[in-house]
Amino acid sequence: MFDFIIAGAGFAGSVLAERLASQLNKKVLIIDKRNHIGGNTYDYYDNEGIMVHKYGPHIFHTNSREVFDYLSRFTDWRQYEHHVLASVDGQLVPIPINQNTVNALYGLNLTCDQIGDFLKSRAEKRDHIKTSEDVVINAVGKELYEKFFKSYTKKQWGLDPSELDASVTARVPTRTNRDNRYFTDVYQCMPLRGYTKLFENMLNHPNIKIMLNTDYAEIQNIIPHKTLIYTGPIDSYFNYCYGKLPYRSIDFKFETLATECFQPTGTVNYPNTQAYTRITEFKYLTGQKHSKTSIVYEYPKADGDPYYPIPRPENNKMYKKYQILAATLPHVYFTGRLGTYKYYNMDQVVAQSLTLFKKIMQDDESKPLPEHKLLPGGIETQITKFKFDANGSAAE
Repeated sequence: MFDFIIAGAGFAGSVLAERLASQLNKKVLIIDKRNHIGGNTYDYYDNEGIMVHKYGPHIFHTNSREVFDYLSRFTDWRQYEHHVLASVDGQLVPIPINQNTVNALYGLNLTCDQIGDFLKSRAEKRDHIKTSEDVVINAVGKELYEKFFKSYTKKQWGLDPSELDASVTARVPTRTNRDNRYFTDVYQCMPLRGYTKLFENMLNHPNIKIMLNTDYAEIQNIIPHKTLIYTGPIDSYFNYCYGKLPYRSIDFKFETLATECFQPTGTVNYPNTQAYTRITEFKYLTGQKHSKTSIVYEYPKADGDPYYPIPRPENNKMYKKYQILAATLPHVYFTGRLGTYKYYNMDQVVAQSLTLFKKIMQDDESKPLPEHKLLPGGIETQITKFKFDANGSAAE
């Protein structure tokens, strides 16, 4: 009998598994459809021995001391500040737009004081900021909007910025200084030995068992448990009874090149004519020394693994129906980007799971938990805890 089954071995599920096992002495089974732990942050060594991120680049950054201190239990860190360039007008210029970006694009030499006035002169003020288009045009005007945001957003989301919630482009602010860093958070770093190693350490507890290549629907009536934590798509759990929530997915094209360095920084965005949105070179992120380098091209698409909930009013309205339905289920919790249909960064997912753990502690003290018994004729299931070898491959 497990106290908890957790569906999903990414940050949302793994943080909760670790907290429940180590702090409340709960017996936890964590399962995942994929053949590995770590969710979308899973990393491994490719055939040339270069560490890559299987589902695109993941750079850790947070302003939360609680989140940073918690994860520091399971990893040492490599200090890393991410820099992104955008290919615009035949140049590679910093993004977010800042003093260096404007000076390079227009051949100017504006000071910090002057750059603010320049952007104000280009901005077209919007009385009501409702869409992603409103956010950018209100801040920098149509010309910079079209150079940096319009086509990139269309590629990324399959929608014009005027059709998307303001939160999408608000994630990339405009600056009036020379700060070329993509993020400005207090804590910016990468797990020293990679994300997969972090997850191995996090889940290394005698109260935690792991099953991979497993869908919750396949085992829900076979393995007895008291409580479910579900981090998969909430609409899938309810068999899409209110319709399918839209997501954007990505095709990743990896290449290993016989050169030490391919591009001048970790990520280069291609906001205009190319089919891909960006290229990331992993050695910048990991700090690995190698005579070759590995890169990944990202091609957004409509179908495939659900990566990005699409923030639009009609989608949020559909999610609210699922949220109300979920609230009627005793001893079932939904969390994570897919479980709550929110475009979270990974530090926000960790914070959400730490908060949910505190709620579960309160619920555990106040409510008797029913036992989910095996159905007649249930089959025995082998529960195997997996470890990962140096190449990131799953092995018993």
